[in-house]
Amino acid sequence: MSRALEGVRVVELCEIMQGPLAGQTLGDLGADVVKIERGERGDAMRTLDREAVAHGRVSSYFVALNRNKRSIALDLKTPGGMDVLHRLLAEADVLVHNYRPHAIRRLGLSYADLAPRYPRLVYGSASGFGATGPLAHKPGQDMLAQTVSGLARAVGNRELASYLNPTAQVDYASGMGLVQGILAALLERERSGLGQEVSVNLLDTAVAMQMLEAAAHTMYAHTLNWVTQWYGGTFPTTDGVVTVLGLFRHNAVRLICDALDIPDLSLRADLATTELQARNKDIANQIIAPVVARLSTAEALERFEAADLLCAPQLTLAEALRHPQLAVNELLVDVEVPGQDRARVVGFPVRLSRSRADVRRAVPRLGEHTAEVLGELGYRPDRIAELASQGAIRPGNVEHEEVHR
Repeated sequence: MSRALEGVRVVELCEIMQGPLAGQTLGDLGADVVKIERGERGDAMRTLDREAVAHGRVSSYFVALNRNKRSIALDLKTPGGMDVLHRLLAEADVLVHNYRPHAIRRLGLSYADLAPRYPRLVYGSASGFGATGPLAHKPGQDMLAQTVSGLARAVGNRELASYLNPTAQVDYASGMGLVQGILAALLERERSGLGQEVSVNLLDTAVAMQMLEAAAHTMYAHTLNWVTQWYGGTFPTTDGVVTVLGLFRHNAVRLICDALDIPDLSLRADLATTELQARNKDIANQIIAPVVARLSTAEALERFEAADLLCAPQLTLAEALRHPQLAVNELLVDVEVPGQDRARVVGFPVRLSRSRADVRRAVPRLGEHTAEVLGELGYRPDRIAELASQGAIRPGNVEHEEVHR
């Protein structure tokens, strides 16, 4: 099978989620991804899963984001560690980092520093708020981006000013946006012969996720809320919960009443129009809910689907992971984990018919491939040993469990 990015070398100088997701995605598509980790503990995701680490297990957070990579451990504050990085960059197609702008400049690794030396390098930069401006100094974090961008307030209520989504949605979208930009830059390089900087940040991504709401505001000072401005309801059944939406349907309340074989509530003056149905949905739902509660989830969905209504069962994540549709979609993949059973994790959700993403490499131990990669760069064994004695590199002969002692 031909892999889409076979022959592309990526140097990943990242931790947590935004950058590592981009690196993993490029690796899934066939790139050779060399992950540079720091010192004794490496990527912070190796230890953030406190429950796993406390029991001597590998962090599930790290496993989720770091397949198809080789790990080398460098101290970039040493001349030897920096020399290794530059040898890597001399042969690399892509560098991905998510250091804060001032930190990357202090290391002499900004795009302005590297572009003259490596003109073909595609330089991927991920930050929290951008490289310049009043927030550029702040560390990036998904929930901060939700807070500053308006995402958190959009799903808040009067009792609680905002609601933070516990899923790292902005990190995910930002990481995948970085991949998109890197792929575009690699394609453009085929014509120009030159690399370029590709930059993303969490704030821009979080606002871009609200592009419809932003246009409604900037054009007409209108607040768009898909939940409150159209009719819909979430109803318990005898064995679960279903969600029914009135979006894109004329007189959704009448359709629901027909599906449930109850009198048409849309004949009431306070439910006669789409706008009134949205505004007074609580009135309609107080009558509809007891009827749905007598049905099983399957029965309710069958009735609503027959009425051409948008509807679905409300599942937990555990239930969603077991859903047969995910099995058909082959979203979940198995990954080798050092010293443990294979893990089942979420794979790359985009399908290519000929160049499918796949899992080729296990999740790496910290520094597992240091000697291997340095050997490929031309370092002799005695020089590798010397760098290790100087603390510039960390050899990959330490078991995962020992890393966290």
